[in-house]
Amino acid sequence: MTPLPISAFTVTSALGAGREAHWRALRTETSGLRKIAFDTNTLDCWLGEVAGFDTPLPAEWAKWDCRNHRLALFGLQQDDFLAAVAALRRRYGADRIGVFIGTSTSGVQHTELAYRERDPGTQRLPDWFQHRYTQNIYSIAAFVAQVLDLKGPTLAISTACSSSAKVFASARRAIAAGTCDAAIVGGVDSLCLTTLYGFNSLQLVSADICRPADAARGGISIGEAAGFAALDPQAHTPLALLGYGETSDAYHMSSPDPDGLGAAGSMRAALACANLTADAVDYVNLHGTGTIANDVPEGRAVSAVFGTQTPCSSTKGWTGHTLGAAGIVEAALSMLCIEQDFLPRSLNTRTKDPAIEAAILLDSRTAAVCYVMSNSFGFGGNNCSLLFGRIS
Repeated sequence: MTPLPISAFTVTSALGAGREAHWRALRTETSGLRKIAFDTNTLDCWLGEVAGFDTPLPAEWAKWDCRNHRLALFGLQQDDFLAAVAALRRRYGADRIGVFIGTSTSGVQHTELAYRERDPGTQRLPDWFQHRYTQNIYSIAAFVAQVLDLKGPTLAISTACSSSAKVFASARRAIAAGTCDAAIVGGVDSLCLTTLYGFNSLQLVSADICRPADAARGGISIGEAAGFAALDPQAHTPLALLGYGETSDAYHMSSPDPDGLGAAGSMRAALACANLTADAVDYVNLHGTGTIANDVPEGRAVSAVFGTQTPCSSTKGWTGHTLGAAGIVEAALSMLCIEQDFLPRSLNTRTKDPAIEAAILLDSRTAAVCYVMSNSFGFGGNNCSLLFGRIS
C-alpha cells in the first residue's frame, strides 16, 4: 500500500497526559501501575489509572457524560490535537473526514452505577441513565465525532484487545474506497468493575505487577487510556502507517492458537501490505499481556516471522493492559520509539521465560529505528498487526 502519513497523534494513560509524559516514562523506566483503590474493587491487583480527568462533561455534552467519554475528551485535549483536527477540517471539510474509534466496554461503568440506583420495587433504572449515549458501543465514536465537529463516516470497532489497532486498517480502506479523504482514528477504554472481575473470573488478573515474558509472570494489570491519530494522505510528515495485517484464528474463545499461527499470519500480512521484508523491521512492540496463554504463542509467532534477533518487548509493564485502547496506545508508543530512536525494554521482566525464543529486550537502548511492528491480539484469535515507519 502507499504510505499513509500520520499528521498528529496523542496518547493519555496511567503514564500521564500527552506524548511528553509517555516519552519521559519510557526514558526513566517509570511504570504507571499502582496498587490503588478503585470504586468498590476488592481484588488484590495493580491498576493503570489515569489521573485528573474524572469531572463532569460541559453542559453542552451532558447527555454523553460517563467515565469513558470524560477520558476521551481529556485525551483529545492533549498535544494540540484539537487544533490539528481543526486544520484538517479546514482542508477537507467536516463531511469528508471519517472517525474510527475502538473500545472494548464503552461506558459500562456508567451502567454499573445505574444498576446500583435501580428502583427496588420495579427494578427500573434511574432516569438519568441513557444507554444510547453512554453504554452503547457506538456512543464513543459518535461522541468523538461531535466534539471534533466531524460529519464523515463514523464507526466504532469492538473486537476486544485489537479494537483500536483495527481502526487504522478500517480507516485506510475507507480512504482508499473514497468514502472519506482523511480520518481520525483512536481508542478509549476506562476502568470498570465489569472488566476487573470479568478478567479475574478467567484467572488472568495478577496480584503481582504485569511482568511480560517473565518466567514467573502471573497475569495482567488492567489499565485505562485514550489515544488518537490523524491520518492525512496529503500531509508531509516523517511518520506513516505503512501496512496492516488482520487474521482470525478462532482457536479458542479466550486463548490464542498455541503455535501463534494467527499472530504470525497477521504479521506476515502487514509486511506484505507494506512491501517490506522481515529483516527491515527494527523493533516489534508485542501484545505481551503477561499471561501464560499469550506470551509463549506470540513469542513463537515472532520467532517464526522475524527469527530470534529482532528486538521486541511489551510496554504493558508501563501502562497495564488498556484493552480496547491497547492498539492506539502501543501505536503511539511505537511512533515515539521511531521519533526518539529508542528501544524500550520489557519493564518488570526479571527472568525471561526460556520457552520464549524471541529477542525480548531486558535493557532499554538507543538505536536507529525506522520501522516498527505493533501487535494487538484480541479474544477469539482476533489479530491485528500494524507497521509504522519513517518516510522522510
